[in-house]
Amino acid sequence: MGNGNTKMTRRNHENHSACGRQGNPPAPPYPHQGHELIFITDENGSQIEEFMQKKFPEMVCHYTVQKERLGPAHAVFLAAPFIEEGDDVLVVFNDTIFVTDLSRLSSLSADCDGLIYSKEVEDYQRFGVNVLRDGYIVDMVEKPDTPISKLAQVGLYYLKNGKRFMGYLQQTIDAGDTVKGEYFLPAVFMRMIADGLKFHAPELDAWLDCGKPETVLETNRYLLRGRHHIHGEVVNSVMIEPVHIAEGSVVRNAIIGPNVSVAPGCVIEDSIIRDTIINVDTRVHDMVLHSSILGDSVHLEGAPETMNIGDHSLIVMKG
Repeated sequence: MGNGNTKMTRRNHENHSACGRQGNPPAPPYPHQGHELIFITDENGSQIEEFMQKKFPEMVCHYTVQKERLGPAHAVFLAAPFIEEGDDVLVVFNDTIFVTDLSRLSSLSADCDGLIYSKEVEDYQRFGVNVLRDGYIVDMVEKPDTPISKLAQVGLYYLKNGKRFMGYLQQTIDAGDTVKGEYFLPAVFMRMIADGLKFHAPELDAWLDCGKPETVLETNRYLLRGRHHIHGEVVNSVMIEPVHIAEGSVVRNAIIGPNVSVAPGCVIEDSIIRDTIINVDTRVHDMVLHSSILGDSVHLEGAPETMNIGDHSLIVMKG
């Protein structure tokens, strides 16, 4: 694609993004020979590096830490040292999972300079939206009060000229064009549009938002469709499909499912659990759980509840 490599920049800034911990973590987008992945992370980026080395050892990957929380445009700009002349760039944010045919990038961008992927939504007030005229983006409005557009920006961007894109990121940062101290990509794209560059806003086939607990659980249900995997130890228990029990986890005297994802190192005993994500090294005993998300190293005992619990928590429910 283009004259050089396709570089894929993934902004993985929030620790343990739930979208990446359900069942088998999603594969990098479009990982073909000649492509490279650039991960922009926080201080927990070593977890991503370890995962990539284990699952995709053949991929060429680069890792950069965003040491200052200066916004997504600043994070993407940290990829600049790896972008060369002739490279095109695909930018993917980590708080979303998408379904689309990336082999169509070239054909979709044949008469423009890039693609800013979109999805029509009813709750447009929650999102930045793309405003179109004659098939091209002419404006971007953040969380509009009126339905000027329902095409939400979804955190997936394709630039045919990656080096030029990095130049516009540099211009935006040099100009101090921030919102509440952070640099955002719409400001960059509007500079490009003002200079005559053109962008289409193709719609995704599916957009799985991981921005809120309820959408994370909805995404978990989507990812588990037709993927019932029991890799751990299950003793005297009932599994209601679909369920993913990772290797190294133990389930005893429990009813699990449907739509439950259990990460490695967990122990679940004497419990009934459905529609729930349970992350690494968590212990659940004598619980009835539904519509819940448990972080890493949680220890949970007691009565029926709906839970959204962060890492390294100990909760004992007593009647």
